[in-house]
Amino acid sequence: MSIPRNQRVLYFSTYPPTECGLATFTQDLASAVASWSLAHPVVIAIEQGGEKTSARPPEVLFVVRRDHELDYIKAAKMANDVADVVSIQHEFGIFGGENGEFVLTFLKHLKKSSVVTLHTVLSHPDPGKLAIIREMSCYVDAFVCMNRLAIPILERVYGLPPHKISYIPHGAPHHIPEDKDRAKGLLGLSGRTVLATFGLLGPGKGIEYAIEALPGVVRRFPNVLYLILGETHPKEREKRGESYRALLEEKVRRLGLEDHVHFVNRYLSQEELAQYLTATDIYLTPYLNPEQVTSGTLTYALRFRKVVISTPYLSAREALQNGTGILVPFRNTTAIQEALLELLEHPGRMHAIEARAKNAGAAYSWDRVAQEYAKLFERILCHTRAASSKE
Repeated sequence: MSIPRNQRVLYFSTYPPTECGLATFTQDLASAVASWSLAHPVVIAIEQGGEKTSARPPEVLFVVRRDHELDYIKAAKMANDVADVVSIQHEFGIFGGENGEFVLTFLKHLKKSSVVTLHTVLSHPDPGKLAIIREMSCYVDAFVCMNRLAIPILERVYGLPPHKISYIPHGAPHHIPEDKDRAKGLLGLSGRTVLATFGLLGPGKGIEYAIEALPGVVRRFPNVLYLILGETHPKEREKRGESYRALLEEKVRRLGLEDHVHFVNRYLSQEELAQYLTATDIYLTPYLNPEQVTSGTLTYALRFRKVVISTPYLSAREALQNGTGILVPFRNTTAIQEALLELLEHPGRMHAIEARAKNAGAAYSWDRVAQEYAKLFERILCHTRAASSKE
């Protein structure tokens, strides 16, 4: 099923050149859905500060200044003029007002059908955040969550009606390079066993625990190299500069791991990221937030058929069940070390997990994910048209 040719989807979110996972997700989603809907996407971007606005892609019709409430009203009126359905990507921090309440200003002035993708679902939200999601439900036609474990939380904690909740996983590239040795050669990594973590850097990543696990690993496997891919998160850099990266670099020096840990301190293009992931043998997500309900980096790792070692945050608990990866306790250096040694000492187990990751990762292809969004948009539009015809 695809959205009829004359139906247009508008996306309301952060968007490139903003460098964050949400912006990349929205651009990928818009492009993938367009291949099903045959209609060019349009975007209203939420400016977070510091973006190079002159480099905005042509599909961006309007830029909302995060903390200017009148911009949200202008955005809604523009969406009413150009869109049939609006896809809103929701994180509390990207919208202005207390707890991001300006998203409600947008919704109150929006007259079109809308779908909200929830990138954060807190199991114990404070009253302000809880009230915002509950009020959003009065205006929104459907909510998308990217983790089945979040569905009972949305129903029980937030009181969302079950018929308004849909599960659609996070997307990842459709075409996956498969020549690991070639990728390693191109990156100058031939002969190395590559561990990797990618994404915007910040204290919640828990990378220090992975670094601390390495001395006992490299003594047994001296060809191991851990790649920490990505620049510091802009908001982290704004608040604390490069203090977290400096902490990690000092830990590497103190442990004598300079030949075994490399930092790639830049925001990677999709092409660069694909090359690094193709070259990776084991992917690490030692994240510290148990409530993290979705992880684009974990989705990418599974889509690229990687063996994953992860802490048991919500996204990992769902994605790595049934032996698709290895879960280790939070903040547990010893457990990470033991998991790495277990895999490196038993290549057969690594191959078995890779096979399961390949099967699981197929569901994350943007082609499949976009088809599910297209079906949801069309279902909502059909319901709206049916309701209008009865009036």
